[in-house]
Amino acid sequence: MTGLRGLLVTGTDTAVGKTRVSSAIVATLVAQGERVGVLKPLASGADRVEGHLRWDDTERLIAALGRDVPRDRVTPITFEAPLAPPVAARLAGQPLAFDRVLEATREAIAWWAGPGGAELMIVEGVGGLLCPIAEGATLADLAVRLDYPLLIVARRGLGTLNHTLLTVEAARSRGLRVAGVILNGSEPTGDPVAEATNPIELSRWLGDVPLLVEVPHGSDPTALLGGRPDLKWKGRAAAPRIVSGDTWRPVPR
Repeated sequence: MTGLRGLLVTGTDTAVGKTRVSSAIVATLVAQGERVGVLKPLASGADRVEGHLRWDDTERLIAALGRDVPRDRVTPITFEAPLAPPVAARLAGQPLAFDRVLEATREAIAWWAGPGGAELMIVEGVGGLLCPIAEGATLADLAVRLDYPLLIVARRGLGTLNHTLLTVEAARSRGLRVAGVILNGSEPTGDPVAEATNPIELSRWLGDVPLLVEVPHGSDPTALLGGRPDLKWKGRAAAPRIVSGDTWRPVPR
């Protein structure tokens, strides 16, 4: 879809902290002097502020960028109802075709790739990897077309072993690369034993997928993610391989 390097931030579920992590990575890369583009192709569930719809995730990504950019180049497809995009689209009387999502994503990335734009993209998904994003399509279908390495954000507490391993399995079954997993404290500690033991247990099951870092609830994610030179966010981003439909082959190196 594009020659730009990038990372696709997905989650094991909704409300796991994808925007928190994405924004911290963007702010870190900007502080390192990188030219970064931000994209959340779809969003639903807006706040109405002074008669206008406002998507908090979009605003947070732009704030991390540190400069004002057109909102429709960050989130080109938006719906007010806090539901999966195709459901929200149907309720609005606007059935959402996957081709529309692909075209909007291509146009946004092409804009970022223009003169003076970005050299790498941080793309944030909606919901989890198998969340429906259009009629007959999930985020995984868009991930295959983008072909960026996935950064998986998971909860720290009870249940994260199953959710994380299912997400990794779904990604690998589609030939997607997984750059790593981040355990994020999206809520105050409620399962202290699970939170203490999950990182070790996950590491035993993840194989060659690295468990990169834990972000405790209430911590400053930008300070944490930016203060770890070993995380090398730019190095984890990659350009797409040659993609055709649902198949891919590696670009010769």
